[in-house]
Amino acid sequence: MLHFIPAWYADDSWSEQEQSWYSRRMHTEFDDTVKHVQLFHRNRIAPFEIMLLSYAPNFRHFLHRQGVYHAPYWSCFDAIQSISRKKAALLSYHNLKWPEGTEFLYTMFAVVAMRNGQKYAQIEFGEDGNLIRIDLYEGGCLRRKNLYDDRGFVSSTIIYQQGMPYYQDYLDEGGNWRIRRFFQDGHVQVNPQFPNFRLERWGCVWELPFRSQRYDSLEQVIAEVVREYIGRGSERDIFCAALHPLHMPLIERVFRNKRLILSVFEGRWDLEDNAFIQALGAARHLICDSQQSLRLLQKRGKEKLPNCTVITPFDSRPDFGKSQQTTSQKILVPVDGLKPEVFKWLAVALGQYLLENPDAQLYLFTREATYGLEQKLLQQVRGFLEEAGLPWLQAPQEKQEQTENAEPVKSLSQRCFAQQCVDELAVSRCLRQQRLIVDFRNVRDVYLRIVAISMGIPQILLYPSEFVVSGKNGIVLTSPRSLFEALRYYLDELANWNRAMVCAYEIGKQFDTKTQVENWKGVLDSFE
Repeated sequence: MLHFIPAWYADDSWSEQEQSWYSRRMHTEFDDTVKHVQLFHRNRIAPFEIMLLSYAPNFRHFLHRQGVYHAPYWSCFDAIQSISRKKAALLSYHNLKWPEGTEFLYTMFAVVAMRNGQKYAQIEFGEDGNLIRIDLYEGGCLRRKNLYDDRGFVSSTIIYQQGMPYYQDYLDEGGNWRIRRFFQDGHVQVNPQFPNFRLERWGCVWELPFRSQRYDSLEQVIAEVVREYIGRGSERDIFCAALHPLHMPLIERVFRNKRLILSVFEGRWDLEDNAFIQALGAARHLICDSQQSLRLLQKRGKEKLPNCTVITPFDSRPDFGKSQQTTSQKILVPVDGLKPEVFKWLAVALGQYLLENPDAQLYLFTREATYGLEQKLLQQVRGFLEEAGLPWLQAPQEKQEQTENAEPVKSLSQRCFAQQCVDELAVSRCLRQQRLIVDFRNVRDVYLRIVAISMGIPQILLYPSEFVVSGKNGIVLTSPRSLFEALRYYLDELANWNRAMVCAYEIGKQFDTKTQVENWKGVLDSFE
């Protein structure tokens, strides 16, 4: 069996990324493990399960959002907390025991419980309207946070002292604490009245005692339980772990003599980090998200690298965009990781081109979730254009509608926009409207490249990429000065753009689902 070990952590801690429904999403949930699980779940490549190391009381909702609700999994914290339930269950805060005289106030974001004229509790909900947390107050101060499991019970509780978290109890289904983690130094205490953890595998259930009553860290507890779990498996088990700095010390200790695959995903760990290169030594096989990642690792790791296979974490699927259905020609410019001096030059160059082409529009594309970033980017571009003596990218137009006895109403037609797309769904929505991509960054950005191929969007790049064949589905410039020529080539007439779209669909066959399945089968066969 293949066991996927994901890196679904919040703030580099052993916990999930679930958040209140009204909170702005600051990260994307999609990564290489999500894609691999989807691929195995939908194509039945081989028996598999998710081996979840993090504390995730809302894990069923996460699986539902990723379209793999029925994917098999084993949860380390379910074992630690001796939880046997598997199915999600409805839980209403009305079903909880509240003190007599409690009143509920319904705000736009949360439900507030009032008692004797004071705030007693604040009830928080997840994206699906499920109860995820209740904050309890005393004398206006936060005293406790109860975290709820989507299977219908209190999963853990955090006790506060003087406004600061003191310790967290991880509870079983009956409300008994099993382990207690102290925030000050991170040490963990086992409840002497419930000194066991629960393992279930192959239809068998074991109640095993913790080897100690005190641990220096939560990682030590997780390592002990995981070691016991995999010890009850088969020698033919294969483990595919996402490369992540939080759990790699544990992976190296517990899985070093196992059949281990490590998966590289952009942005999760700096490939230039020496600790990253050293971690590769624990694996028998390495899966990279792109040829660029593989080349960088080969340059850094040299003879230390295990067998390597490139499997993109996103597959190409023909999906006609809508840009050819409109007269406006939208040019997407990714800015994350763009050097300031390059950004300035590119903004001025595109500003000059927009004066030449009245149908063109500029879209600044970012995946960062920083508040106010869109306005900041627009202000930067405006400053660059003013410094170069160019007008701001807006042109006065007359509206056709006129009121009685009134002059035509003039408005400003904006030609420069900022698009903040944190998750993959927002990226796809944005790209569906784009006619062209101009990317001067030296970054991988695999998802952007794959979606552009899927939608047949030509890409003008300054640096070579495995996803763009110059002269086919885009142009790799020999010099930045060639930008105007490339823009005119694709935007002056639709014939060149159509040829690039057809080429993109042909190139996309290298990254489709069928190819990914074949690559995975090759990886698994290498262990035979």
